[in-house]
Amino acid sequence: MRSSSRDRPDHQRLALAVEAARIIQEEGLLDFRSAKAKAAARLGLGRRAQLPDNEEIEAALAERNRIFHGDRLPELLVTLRQAAFQLMRDLDSYQPRLVGDVLSGNVTVHTSVDLHLFSDTTEAVSTSLESLGVSHRSLDRRHRLRHDEVEQFPGYRFSVHGCDFASTVFPVRLRGHAPMSPVDGKPMRRAGLRELAALLDLAPVIRSPTSG
Repeated sequence: MRSSSRDRPDHQRLALAVEAARIIQEEGLLDFRSAKAKAAARLGLGRRAQLPDNEEIEAALAERNRIFHGDRLPELLVTLRQAAFQLMRDLDSYQPRLVGDVLSGNVTVHTSVDLHLFSDTTEAVSTSLESLGVSHRSLDRRHRLRHDEVEQFPGYRFSVHGCDFASTVFPVRLRGHAPMSPVDGKPMRRAGLRELAALLDLAPVIRSPTSG
């Protein structure tokens, strides 16, 4: 008996990538592994299904964004990058770096700004946020520094400039050691203020309410 095209491994991978991307885009699920599991369950595929890799899901998400939200996401991306720039400037002493979807440009309406900060005293970051009038809560974040090494680091979640933020505080000694990206397993791309300013210069200009 011939199997249907739906049962082919390559078709399964594509279908799962598309469904996982839909879940991430519409439901705000950020973890790729959870999105794959949820997609497999919804499509009625067993544990032996051919799962897509994270890069395939990222590509499917970019395509969904282009098709369904291509008219609004460019403005959202600029808004998120502008918010990141303003806060990074305020926290410049912690040598902030922008990472993740706001840097890559593959954002959704659920995307938060992801920052890496560097300080040997986590409480100092908390004090600086308080001085800026930013209410925040602590969280623990896991990052893979090497293929066989996952570590937990402190961080903070907060909202400022109308956008949600998630930050990780690394010790200063790790400033030159980018953790591995959950998408492709390579060192994360990270952008400082100068690179982010260049990205904003290339993006459509959105005037702030206080601009003349």
